[in-house]
Amino acid sequence: MATRDAVLAELKQIKDPVSGSDIVTAGIVRALTVEDGMVRFVLEIDPAKAQLMEPVRAEAEARVKALGVEKVSAMMTAHSSKAPPDLKAAKKPAAPQGPQPVPGVDRILAVASGKGGVGKSTVSANLAVALAAEGRRVGLLDADVYGPSQPRMLGVSGRPASPDGKTILPLRNHGVTMMSLGLMTNEDQAVVWRGPMLMGALQQMMNQVQWGALDVLVIDLPPGTGDVQLTLTQKFQVEGAIIVSTPQDVALLDARKAIDMFRQMKTPILGMIENMSTHICSNCGHEEHVFGHGGVAAEAKKLGVPLLAEIPLHLDIRVAADSGAPIVATQPDSPQAAGFRKVAQALVAQGLA
Repeated sequence: MATRDAVLAELKQIKDPVSGSDIVTAGIVRALTVEDGMVRFVLEIDPAKAQLMEPVRAEAEARVKALGVEKVSAMMTAHSSKAPPDLKAAKKPAAPQGPQPVPGVDRILAVASGKGGVGKSTVSANLAVALAAEGRRVGLLDADVYGPSQPRMLGVSGRPASPDGKTILPLRNHGVTMMSLGLMTNEDQAVVWRGPMLMGALQQMMNQVQWGALDVLVIDLPPGTGDVQLTLTQKFQVEGAIIVSTPQDVALLDARKAIDMFRQMKTPILGMIENMSTHICSNCGHEEHVFGHGGVAAEAKKLGVPLLAEIPLHLDIRVAADSGAPIVATQPDSPQAAGFRKVAQALVAQGLA
């Protein structure tokens, strides 16, 4: 199996016709990922040199395939001559009184969890794609600033363009318009920010991204009850929140806190989703409740909110997310996708999306 170093070594054999050095040294190769027999990378080029660089892209793809890689995705993206907007250095806008709508966005849905690791981002990605499949105009904002995963889950790479240094142009895949801080930083780069920086970044991504006309904007929130959640609910009109949890008691303890926070902020709770609900053995068909059974259903009943879906713990869901094509996009009629589609259909039927 080809390693990252082997791929880079092969790409270093290709000459950049513009600078004269190899394409790795020239800094053209971006967002390189090597995993599960698949290699993805982007060649960031001057848009005026697209025709000149196409043979370079084709040679890069061919050389990597020759290493025995099953699948190679080599794309060209045009960088802007102007620097991308600096989310950290932006001036604070004048704060309006009370929660405000986002221009062009009809509804905002927050997907939240009390703790990390319960599959909130997987639910967000699949819910967004499922809503798009229902004919909705959908946006997805990855507001999980410290752990942005939506670029990987939606198969999006490359740096968003900024034609005027202020407006940010989002990227799009699987019918969903998407923006993430992960697109503005290197994949392995940590975001080391204090609260005010987080709040400023969220407000910029809400107000300065050119979302266009959307029926619904899904917000993938970070886990917990911190600055991002408070800023979202204080500054923007949120239609409601969906709480994701696993059935185990530890997850439910934190889910209760997330629900309490939204209620304090006067944000409606649209319901709960039980993720990793049950596991069915692919060999013998035995059903096992790895994290317990019925905990989220009981909690939803106790709190007086709907149980929207029970999502199974299944390998296909994980593989689809890691490959950049959510299960709803790759296997829309599968039992694994049924729960996400059920939630999307219910939201549309109730006029919430």
